[in-house]
Amino acid sequence: MTRTVTSPYDVAEHLRTPEEMAAYLEAAMEEADGDAGFIAKALGDIARAKGMSQVASDAGLSRESLYKALSGERNPSLDTVLKVVGALGLKLRAEATLDPHTGADRTH
Repeated sequence: MTRTVTSPYDVAEHLRTPEEMAAYLEAAMEEADGDAGFIAKALGDIARAKGMSQVASDAGLSRESLYKALSGERNPSLDTVLKVVGALGLKLRAEATLDPHTGADRTH
């Protein structure tokens, strides 16, 4: 019988363009359901795709602190998230989900 060889999947190997990185972060934010660690982990995946040392330098952070902040095991500060997002060449945006007049959910 032949044996199937598998290797771990690393999403960072598939994030090649800024558009792919932005789409990945947007999907993570939609799926996070308020879990800041989940979003931090997605930012970590994107940072690894771009090169952690370069992102750390561009964000003004040490590489070690960047790894810790984006491990998914901690909730990084908003300041750190904004620095990393900027260093990645991405931007966060807000979208209204409730109609301010009726309170109705606009997402459905």
